[in-house]
Amino acid sequence: MPFSARQLYFFIALACAGLLGYALYTEHFQGLIPCALCMTQRFFFACTGVIALLAALHNPATTGRRIYVGLMTLASALGAGVAGRQVWLQHLPEDQVPACGPSLEYILDTLPLSEAFTTLMMGDGNCAEVQWTFLGQSMPTWSLIWFVILTLTALASLRAR
Repeated sequence: MPFSARQLYFFIALACAGLLGYALYTEHFQGLIPCALCMTQRFFFACTGVIALLAALHNPATTGRRIYVGLMTLASALGAGVAGRQVWLQHLPEDQVPACGPSLEYILDTLPLSEAFTTLMMGDGNCAEVQWTFLGQSMPTWSLIWFVILTLTALASLRAR
């Protein structure tokens, strides 16, 4: 492999920062309001990026590398699961889309953490709305693609020099 593990970790961290930066740009400058599943995906991009940055700065040996890659893979896999759920919601027939629910702030303020997590993962009608596309794919689809790329890159770092 032509890249070192440290370089791959920096790539993952930069990719996550870029993805989060673009998400914030679309929210604050293009007026796209993120739903609960979108916010959850942002959380998992941030987790993956922070873990990758820590791994790049630490530059661990074999055991440490496996731990960091395991954590990055877990965060990316959870993010991919959330993105996959949203993609599924977006492809439901209109009559099967769940009703719109309360805001993310309300859910987090009023429900116990386990119930809030379950409610967030279910998604609602807001999550099924496609507000943005690029090359014919919605933002959650691109998030899913990026979570897979990040996972594969993290796993590739195990074989890097």
